[in-house]
Amino acid sequence: MSENHERILEAKHVTKKYSAPGGRTLTANSDINLCMYRGRTLGVVGESGCGKSTFMRMVLSLEEPTEGEILYRGKNITKLKGEKLRQHRQNIQMVFQDPSEAFNPKMKIMDIVCEPLLNFKRIKQSEKEQAARRLLEMVELPGDFAYRYPHNMSGGQRQRVGIARALALEPEIIICDEATSALDVSVQKTIIELLVRLQREKNIAYGFICHDIALVQSLAHQVAVMYLGNIVEILPGERIGAGSLHPYTRGLMGAIFDLKMDFSKPIESIEGEVPSPLDMPEGCPFQNRCRQCMEICRKEKPLLRTVSEDHQVACHLYGEGRQI
Repeated sequence: MSENHERILEAKHVTKKYSAPGGRTLTANSDINLCMYRGRTLGVVGESGCGKSTFMRMVLSLEEPTEGEILYRGKNITKLKGEKLRQHRQNIQMVFQDPSEAFNPKMKIMDIVCEPLLNFKRIKQSEKEQAARRLLEMVELPGDFAYRYPHNMSGGQRQRVGIARALALEPEIIICDEATSALDVSVQKTIIELLVRLQREKNIAYGFICHDIALVQSLAHQVAVMYLGNIVEILPGERIGAGSLHPYTRGLMGAIFDLKMDFSKPIESIEGEVPSPLDMPEGCPFQNRCRQCMEICRKEKPLLRTVSEDHQVACHLYGEGRQI
């Protein structure tokens, strides 16, 4: 990522392991190294179970890494406890996948969006209506919606309320966990446009978790592709279509159905089953689904290697001495 952008958060060698029955260990994240920059979007993409949500939960300090550290403005936040952790939560907020599950159905919208402000004593009770109206208008909802309940609103309107609540404390980072996947495509487009506008106006850093690589491609400045807890490729969002190198990333792109696509070419799919994270193969985690698998892939796990500016890939096809 260009040095012209201010680094806010850095994950360094982050690994997350869970104990499993039979004395086994499940590695949800393996040696993750990623950065988030002011005013930029980091997209984390991959199939369900790849570990992208686990990583973002650690960024949010909802879970603690087994190994490694996460630095927020140079300070390790993985060991924060008590009041220091509570105060830090103001810096990183979250927009959930399903706002209807995230909201208390008995609370008015005014109470939902102002709850963070009251918790941190940013406003008084007498200022609640004014603050709610300001936040709702910021996400292009009428101020009068402050008196509604979540069930009186559409899915897209509820997601705007979720964004308003995330913005209330003026965080530097907002994590969007599949924030548009529960919405119709037309509504999804308007929410993405809203997020882009808010980022431009407020210089927020987004962490955007998604399984839809085409959506991430349109939104993210940088994309990290995850497979079985491993980062297999990092590259600019604008280059993920024609510039991706890893066979897994190419497989995800090849499976996209688009009205502008070349219908003379077959839609490709990634064959085979994802191995169990409890029974990971030696070598490359993608080996059993890769058509270009070589002998070295079965023996040695590839490490992320810089292949060009802002582009890293973990694949033996692009190891030392091989042509790109």
